[in-house]
Amino acid sequence: MSTQYDPITFEIIQSSLRAAADEMFAAMRHTAMSAIIYEVLDMGTGITDKDGEIASSGAGIPAFVGVLDKTVKRVIEKFDQPGDIEPGDIFITNDPYNGGVTHLNDVILTKPVFVDDEIVAWTANIAHWNDVGGMVPGSMSTDATEIFQEGFILSGIKLFSRGEPIRSVFDILTSNCRMPDFLTGDLWAGVASVRVGERRILEIVNKYGKDVFLHAVEEYMDYGEQVILEALKQMPNGKYSLSEEQDNGPNYNVTIEITDDEFIIDLRDNSDQDPGPFNMSRDETVTACQIAYKGIVSPERLSNGGTFRPLKVLTRHGSVFDPAYPAAQGIYYEITIRVHDLICRCLAPHMPERIPAGGFASVCGTLFGGVHPDTGRAYSVIEPELGGWGGSSTSDGNSGQFSALHGETYNCPAEVAEARYGVTVDYLSFHDEKGGAGFHRGGKGVQIDYRIKSDDAWLTVAYTRDKVPPWPLEGGQPGSPNHVLIRRAN
Repeated sequence: MSTQYDPITFEIIQSSLRAAADEMFAAMRHTAMSAIIYEVLDMGTGITDKDGEIASSGAGIPAFVGVLDKTVKRVIEKFDQPGDIEPGDIFITNDPYNGGVTHLNDVILTKPVFVDDEIVAWTANIAHWNDVGGMVPGSMSTDATEIFQEGFILSGIKLFSRGEPIRSVFDILTSNCRMPDFLTGDLWAGVASVRVGERRILEIVNKYGKDVFLHAVEEYMDYGEQVILEALKQMPNGKYSLSEEQDNGPNYNVTIEITDDEFIIDLRDNSDQDPGPFNMSRDETVTACQIAYKGIVSPERLSNGGTFRPLKVLTRHGSVFDPAYPAAQGIYYEITIRVHDLICRCLAPHMPERIPAGGFASVCGTLFGGVHPDTGRAYSVIEPELGGWGGSSTSDGNSGQFSALHGETYNCPAEVAEARYGVTVDYLSFHDEKGGAGFHRGGKGVQIDYRIKSDDAWLTVAYTRDKVPPWPLEGGQPGSPNHVLIRRAN
């Protein structure tokens, strides 16, 4: 092998890609208009190889980063004719049936990186937008029965052509949103992010050469596969099954088979798709499985397309985990965390040294808004909530954390909420509810009290672990349920 292909160079290139993805994250955070992005960090950034395999990811929500490669692959598949994809193009997607993966509020931007008229990589980001139209403010209705009620649909369309914005697309977006100024600000933050990533990749290529760059990315994918295969050999081989009752009635079922070179998650034996918005796309099901698989088998930092080659996910089309179009998917995130938790619960008794007891395991998505009493401006609060994680074989569970899929995210500070929205935060503290007792106890959740200061406010909530509590291990006690109380002024 040529000396220019030495492993030190490969490691420098890979570290540079991680730094580029993190800089994309910082650019988006520092320029976004909505607190759900710049405070909560409900977003993710990443870089894929030329074929759409994830090559490096920035900070943010793992369940978001796991979406980006699937989006890029769908764009490549759709724009497959010569000249369809050109330097300077930016594509936008939010359709879970066509590469959007999650729900319509989560909008993805992706940009090809060209060198000598050849695509060498893609930059991509995803963030939750406050409102994308639909039947209710915030666009996430628990009453939706089809995706058309949940907002405008962007099935992988071109937003920029050769570096120039396509104004008609911008006009369509702002005309179908209740908060167009926030949409515009968050959109341009996403554009800045993918452009920063492109600039950094070009600097890497200019320093080391296109061939070295492409070879380094390919080699690191293979290395990712080697690391995970070695880790799989340390896992207990076998076939494991679990059926778990859900808050809304049906059981969720999973069978997991572990061999020396495969990790198979079978979700085919599950109920038909939900008539409402409690479904998630096949791609999102794969993402949930990827996060559980990676966290259990090899939780180290290394994660790329090669890491997931041994994983196989089996679903049944028309089920809650692989719904048929046009099923609503607005509350997909609660189904995502349910699948992740189902996999962990299935394997925990067989490897308690690797997997802790169950946590609050809900995004606890809380949406409310109205008109600000002082400014007369519409506001919308969209935030996940904090809860407790389960105790492990070595320590108590963490208190006041987001669910396992949320990664490096934060709650919105009370001062920001009160300054930006028509609310007062009367109380925010760890709660004192019973639950989670054990030699290593479960972590504490939180109680947060909002006082709405304006008339005609609206509220949407979708929590799980409300009736079926967090599960214990090794003789511990179940955790406390998640819940909401509404106290009206009268």
